[in-house]
Amino acid sequence: MDSRRELPRSTEAEVIVPIMQEDLEVERRMVETGRVRITKRVHEQEQVLDEPLLQQQVAVEHVPINKLWEGPPPEPRYEGETLIIPILEEELVVEKRLVLKEEVHVRRVRRTVHSPQTVILRGEEVSVERVEPAEHA
Repeated sequence: MDSRRELPRSTEAEVIVPIMQEDLEVERRMVETGRVRITKRVHEQEQVLDEPLLQQQVAVEHVPINKLWEGPPPEPRYEGETLIIPILEEELVVEKRLVLKEEVHVRRVRRTVHSPQTVILRGEEVSVERVEPAEHA
């Protein structure tokens, strides 16, 4: 099919108008615009930690009672922060009877102790340096 159109004939000379078309072609290419150099340094720092630590100890004290006991055995009990544990012993007599021999008093003793320790902490530092691109030959 002809893309030219015929104009109506007249007494004048025939005019032919060329039609042009442009095409676009796109390409991509990698271009180095620069480089970077990354340097990482690790530094160490000694640090002393001195945190209080809680320690608990038990103080045991035997308290002699040596008292005749009638009735059911006494139960362990608390007096403040002291746990009292009754210790009973049977003695053979003409009759059998309970004697409160002693009590064991258990008390908590708290104290704070400092235990300094040296630890090493590490940190990193990064620096970035721009480097010019390599020249293309």
